Amino acid sequence: MTIQTALLQGRQLLEASNIPAPRLTAEVLLAHAVGCQRAWLFAHSDEELREVWWIHYGRYLHERLKGKPTQHITGVQEFYGREFRVTPDVLIPRPETEHVIEAALPLKARRVVDIGTGSGAIAITLALETGARVVGTDVSGAALKVAAVNGRALGAEVAWLACDLGGALQSGGFNLVVSNPPYIAASERAGLEREVREFEPDVALFGGEDGLAIYRRLVPEAERLLTPGGWLVMELGHTSAEAVANMLRAWNDFRIHTDLAGLPRVVIAKRC
Repeated sequence: MTIQTALLQGRQLLEASNIPAPRLTAEVLLAHAVGCQRAWLFAHSDEELREVWWIHYGRYLHERLKGKPTQHITGVQEFYGREFRVTPDVLIPRPETEHVIEAALPLKARRVVDIGTGSGAIAITLALETGARVVGTDVSGAALKVAAVNGRALGAEVAWLACDLGGALQSGGFNLVVSNPPYIAASERAGLEREVREFEPDVALFGGEDGLAIYRRLVPEAERLLTPGGWLVMELGHTSAEAVANMLRAWNDFRIHTDLAGLPRVVIAKRC
């Protein structure tokens, strides 16, 4: 069997099971099985598939057909042009979260805390892009281990701290608080994609019955952590913009950034 045939068969299997992006998924899984970049597959499409490649590729396809996310099979996900290690202990970084980075960069903060850092994608990216002193907190020790691995691999100097929100941090020590908090309502669990519902950590997904529980705690916590004039930047859930806006009524320079689909994605507010 050639590489080209293997890709075709993999795509057909994934299509038949309604797996999103079947062609891309087949390419990523075969590249992972071979240990190469996707471009190599196209340059060697007529090459015979080695037995060990086929064994790994078949196993990866089977795992994906059972709902396991591609990122958990390959162990990596790209975010803001960098490759991050991911495991079932952390939320898989989404392209939409890059809007948090784009909102934070113009603020030129020198002391930053990323609340609920997970894989460390936001904290590490801001540390590398700005040179700021960055702290990443998470209630999950397992998530912090993943974040620390990513920080070392990418050469980012970030301090990792296990605590609930910013509970172990002193008041008034930061110019910027950033967060991608859990914002899915518990009532929405059944409607989530299988890949999300069964394979990503609940603590990183669900924000109480209405999806707003963490926002209610995070807004006053950010006010405590920020210096006067400091900034809060948070990712928004698809239905949370109005409620979060009400929580930030007493803050200055409140604004919402939309994503490419025109949906509210990031909220920015300045501490009085």
